[in-house]
Amino acid sequence: MEVEIVKIGSNKTLTTLRDLSPTATIQDVKKRIYKTSTKLYPERQALRVDPKGKSLPDETTLETLSLKDEKVLFLKDLGPQIGWKTVFLWEYTGPLVLYLVTYLRPALLYGVEAASVPKHTVVHLAAMCWSIHYCKRIIETLFVHRFSHGTMPIKNLFKNCSYYWLFGLYIGYYINHPLYMPPMFGDLQMYLGLAGFIKNELGNLSIHLALKNLRPPGTKVRKVPVPTSNPFTHLFNFVSCPNYTYEVMSWVCFTIMTQCLPGM
Repeated sequence: MEVEIVKIGSNKTLTTLRDLSPTATIQDVKKRIYKTSTKLYPERQALRVDPKGKSLPDETTLETLSLKDEKVLFLKDLGPQIGWKTVFLWEYTGPLVLYLVTYLRPALLYGVEAASVPKHTVVHLAAMCWSIHYCKRIIETLFVHRFSHGTMPIKNLFKNCSYYWLFGLYIGYYINHPLYMPPMFGDLQMYLGLAGFIKNELGNLSIHLALKNLRPPGTKVRKVPVPTSNPFTHLFNFVSCPNYTYEVMSWVCFTIMTQCLPGM
């Protein structure tokens, strides 16, 4: 089987692949293209039957495609790629470090006098909660999450990191400020918010573990998640993505605990 590879944008033939088996997958085609153009490693390629159509899944075989007589596939260069795991580690380490800078080294932002201003209990609790959240995310990235796609465009790294890092600095700046005011309703508000935060962080972790167990290692299997014996997973009966429900509620509770609007 012979397939012409045309590059989207220039409409020029990149290469013509010969002696392809009808049972060859799109992943096999990408590997053959990579041999002819080493810049285009498989993760950087998106192959389509139509230039404006959807990208073909890697497991699709050539014999299942409605290729015309001339047998052409269109290639989109996705640009330099970076691993999802690497992206997540960069995203989550930044806000952890920047927030702790505002907490541990207030003199850098507020002046030397700030170091001698006593911190309210809620400021210490907020730093603990923040650290727990992002340390949990880093650990999940390393040991829990299984990714459908191995990479993403490297330009997205800067966009994603800007969001996480700047919010970490923005929220930390207000909560650790020498003029920060503690919650209006005192210990009751503080500890109710803390309890809610911990509960929802445990719920978020439970859902991530449940989702992990639905996908065997090294596969892209997609199964419908259902509640397990873990009571936190019963939220699957009411919403499609309870991990996000718990995530949102964690930050609602964090905001209640700290009474800091940037947290919300």
